[in-house]
Amino acid sequence: MAEAVSFPLEEPQLRVAKRAIPRGLCPECFGRLFGRLGHGLSNPERAERLQKALGAALPGAPEGCPVCGGLFDRLEVWVERARRVAEGYEWHRFTCGSRWEPERLAAEEALWTEVGSAWGESARAAFNRELGKRIELVTGAKGGSGPADVVLLADLEVGRVELTVMPLYVRGRYRKFDRSLPQTRWPCRRCRGRGCVACGMSGKTYPTSVEELLAAPFLRASGAEGTRFHGMGREDIDARMLGKGRPFVLELLRPRVRTLSVRALAEELGPEAEGRVEVLEATEADAAEVVRVKEATPEKSYRVGVKGAVDLGKVNEALALAVGRTIAQRTPRRVAHRRSDRVRMRRIVGARAEAIAEGRFAIELRTEAGTYVKEWVEGDDGRTNPSLSSLLGVPLEVEYLDVLEVHDQGD
Repeated sequence: MAEAVSFPLEEPQLRVAKRAIPRGLCPECFGRLFGRLGHGLSNPERAERLQKALGAALPGAPEGCPVCGGLFDRLEVWVERARRVAEGYEWHRFTCGSRWEPERLAAEEALWTEVGSAWGESARAAFNRELGKRIELVTGAKGGSGPADVVLLADLEVGRVELTVMPLYVRGRYRKFDRSLPQTRWPCRRCRGRGCVACGMSGKTYPTSVEELLAAPFLRASGAEGTRFHGMGREDIDARMLGKGRPFVLELLRPRVRTLSVRALAEELGPEAEGRVEVLEATEADAAEVVRVKEATPEKSYRVGVKGAVDLGKVNEALALAVGRTIAQRTPRRVAHRRSDRVRMRRIVGARAEAIAEGRFAIELRTEAGTYVKEWVEGDDGRTNPSLSSLLGVPLEVEYLDVLEVHDQGD
């Protein structure tokens, strides 16, 4: 036999109930004056117990209730609205809420004060809870305050449910072999993405990007409306990204399908990506992974091809002086249009040089995050100090740059 739920029917509660009876409240709103008492009871059940204790009937009817106006009797209407607005989307977890007229909520709080209730539950909180229970029953989805696939907001004044589809996240590492491929979509500077003669009406400075090539199979499979790409830093367009690849998170916006074979899709980049970019270690992720990727500051290793008339022995002597030494880098001229003009202090962690041909050599080096490697080699007209060029006292020119590794795993 189920244990009876304890619900105090003492003088303080009865006194409040007597004051509330003339207000014309429906059983839901009357019982909610005592919503923090009698855990496990519904609000109408609370009202019924108080009614029996007082020997008085509640005069109110749901449709005439001054607090809810019969709203709780129309919950199934809102459940159907929520179901319809989310049709066509896959969702297994949800949260729901409601938007009320501020005056109605303020009037309810004033009622608590007038009748002396210290145990009231907000109509909005009760409505959200009951709506969530009924949506769970109808859809089989799981409600609650945790991670959600969709958010359903009942706008009570307007009479509709607003749908927010939460993004899907895929993380992995990409390797880039094409020296003409930017990391992200690059809108045309002249038309700002609208399409013009200069960009061939594409709206883009470059035909495609790492982001677009990686996103294509995921967009097709998920039916998402777009993407955002979050990389752990970025390499120059003309630099390759080698080694284990650069960590990234792909954010799929408003996806219709959420159950994806992530690893299989990562292998379906298509012929346009062949020999240009590949994905490693693809797996599902969450929003927290975006923060981790964006805030990480790992050291990086590079290989730099350099042109300069200088003896290799002198290069290695200069490198020995440079390693561990702080360098001051003013924002390079080539990125000054999109970066704040300031001086950044960076450090070369390790470096060594090897000869390639007469007047040419290569450097393998490891640097702190955010080091402008080309400018450290060439000097950028004195904006990097000291530069390798200034230490050697000869002009140098970077012929190519490869990122060998992003050391996010402490290697």
